[in-house]
Amino acid sequence: MKKDNIKKIVLAYSGGLDTSIIIPWLKENYNNPEIIAVAGNVGQADELEGLEAKAIATGASKLIVADLVDEMVDGIIIPSMKMGAKYETYLLGTAFARPVIGKALAKIALEEGADAIAHGATGKGNDQVRFELAIKRWAPGMKIIAPWREWDIKSRDEELDYAEAHNVPLKISRETNYSKDKNLWHLSHEGLDLEDPANEPQYDKPGFLEMGVSPMMAPDEPTYVTLDFEAGNPVAIDGEKMKASQIIEKLNVLGGTNGIGLIDIVENRLIGMKDRGVYETPGGTILYFAHHQLEMLTMDKETMHLKEKLAVDYAEMIYNGKWYTPLQEALTAFANKANEYVTGTVKLKLYKGNIIPAGTTSPYSLYSENLVTFGESNYDQAQAEGFINIWGLPTQVHALRELGKL
Repeated sequence: MKKDNIKKIVLAYSGGLDTSIIIPWLKENYNNPEIIAVAGNVGQADELEGLEAKAIATGASKLIVADLVDEMVDGIIIPSMKMGAKYETYLLGTAFARPVIGKALAKIALEEGADAIAHGATGKGNDQVRFELAIKRWAPGMKIIAPWREWDIKSRDEELDYAEAHNVPLKISRETNYSKDKNLWHLSHEGLDLEDPANEPQYDKPGFLEMGVSPMMAPDEPTYVTLDFEAGNPVAIDGEKMKASQIIEKLNVLGGTNGIGLIDIVENRLIGMKDRGVYETPGGTILYFAHHQLEMLTMDKETMHLKEKLAVDYAEMIYNGKWYTPLQEALTAFANKANEYVTGTVKLKLYKGNIIPAGTTSPYSLYSENLVTFGESNYDQAQAEGFINIWGLPTQVHALRELGKL
């Protein structure tokens, strides 16, 4: 589609540096089209404040806020937790949000009769893939505009120059110009001093961490928390029933206060380069840990071990933007079945960045004290000899062949 034929564009809009300057840039470079800004509410809280006025002031015709929190939590985060999916220790915070945002962009673009969808993801990152694969699934014929792959701007400093020249208001300065992404699950930090892996993150610098404190700054007394699960789904915190997104909210406060969920990693991007990032995931880290405690008690060995293998594929699938695929549906079905008996209560102690198990119970526990005790039990230990003989037979035969005694 020629630029002059693009009359209406739906823009993925966060109000951050990239998307703030994209509005005037699109109007300058695409023959002054109508820009409909779309913000996906994925739990970024105060970042949505004042967004409508800002979008309109910079040239958008309106702002649509799509409430996607529970769709993201119930539809993507909880299945991923059931699978135990982590990407190189990263709990997939940004990757969890992108599919539902991309889907919302596609559906709104179709409803609004838009000619194109634009996003602010760079040509170096993963998000361009995640957004665009979701758009291709829900609006397969839609034109996609990615300004970072078109414009002459080369850096975030040049973006700031453009913003200043076009009177675009920003909440950041050149000194605080980290690239950040926030949702209910996490907050990511990239750029500036973090681009050099030799630099220690400034955890104790005021304003750097937003979802909590460093372990050094956490209280000297531990905090206890109890989580209830039903078939792998979190259903209550400290005995109070609530939906999963509310549980994550409460865990964010508890975890953040106690310095839980900070990771500093150099990860392998889909696009082929390594990237250094600092992630805050306080509530999610606790939730994953608690769920695993209950799995250990209730899930049989073969299912758990296969699930751990599949978790790598599941995490990579999400990281690489392939959520809306038959593979996801098949693997999620496995995760749900594997969690059929993951029901019970987990008590944890939070202390200065650590999560310490404090007791787990389940009506479906596979743990038998009678079987495993060092005291007297009804298990016949003599039976182990025959098992070892059969289990070790191939090894024994191999050794006999080497000795020429077969």
